[in-house]
Amino acid sequence: MEERVKVSNSASARVKSRSKSIAVAATGLVAAAALTAPGASAAPADAPTTSEARMAAAQDASGLAKKLGDARTGGAYMGDSGKMVVTITDQADASTVRKSGAVPKLVEHSQAEFGQAAKALENKANIKGTAWSVDPTSNTLSVQADSTVDAKEMAKLHKVTKRFGDAVTIERTSGEFSKLVQGGDAMYTSSWRCSAGFNAYLNGTYYIITAGHCTEGYPDWQNIGPTAASSFPGDDYGVIRNDYSSTPGVVNLYNGSTRDITGVGNAYVGQYVQRSGSTTGLHSGYVTGLNATVNYGGGDVVYGMIQTNVCAEPGDSGGSMFAGNTAIGMTSGGSGNCSSGGTTFFQPVTEVTNTYGLQVY
Repeated sequence: MEERVKVSNSASARVKSRSKSIAVAATGLVAAAALTAPGASAAPADAPTTSEARMAAAQDASGLAKKLGDARTGGAYMGDSGKMVVTITDQADASTVRKSGAVPKLVEHSQAEFGQAAKALENKANIKGTAWSVDPTSNTLSVQADSTVDAKEMAKLHKVTKRFGDAVTIERTSGEFSKLVQGGDAMYTSSWRCSAGFNAYLNGTYYIITAGHCTEGYPDWQNIGPTAASSFPGDDYGVIRNDYSSTPGVVNLYNGSTRDITGVGNAYVGQYVQRSGSTTGLHSGYVTGLNATVNYGGGDVVYGMIQTNVCAEPGDSGGSMFAGNTAIGMTSGGSGNCSSGGTTFFQPVTEVTNTYGLQVY
């Protein structure tokens, strides 16, 4: 998918060191082509009806799940009714969930169990082309293996997770998990092309937030400026200083209009999102998992990703994922394409803004 020179271990250490000490912010050179959102049934009267209200309800539900603790919940998600569902492993917690305004659902497996399974996968089955995340809707740790994972490796995945029973599901996904970088135009260095994510600023300086595998090695970006911060692997975010202009804080929808971005937020399972990128434009879908781990191979493993069924292709890396006027994440990588579909992973934008104090606008 890409052909790049990997920085040395010492260079990577300098990148990590610089990325934690530099003050940064971002710009929205993002691109996209229009796609009609899927239809949805009407939510009940007491369900949140706006994107902002749903995100607030999701934050409350996630906070409650965290308060319950990993042994007492399997996570939270947006139910078909439009209300947040908080899964519980003990019926005694049902009243607490109801009082919070969410819907309780009794499940067998907990976040603690999923964590043990994820640790086993990482330590005992370090296989390129695999990814896993918690799916609270099915109460499983969902493991995906792309087309490069052979029969022997599939057998290893099943062997490592066998003791967790139906708490773990393993399935094939089409295509190959890759960092979606490609040489070309749009936001580019002399060697490769990526997509910008979001505009941000700090102390009067403007920046662009994008993917870290795009900014690895601290390249300069044509007609934009130098890389100011970069974190990859582990994370997948980068920040580029915009020396040319204070670009409006919008996302290009590629239908002659733009979307104003006014803030940042955290994703939740079941959330409807849109993704804008310089190769395929605007596409939409739903968040299907959180805290995903993806093994791109060659030691490039990322953690804490947002998993979605939104499509993406090479060159879309770093592009913006948003819900309404809220920035959610930047495209990291995935499998498939925008003809057949696929799975795409995103770096949460809040990790970047929290680390550097950036204001997305």
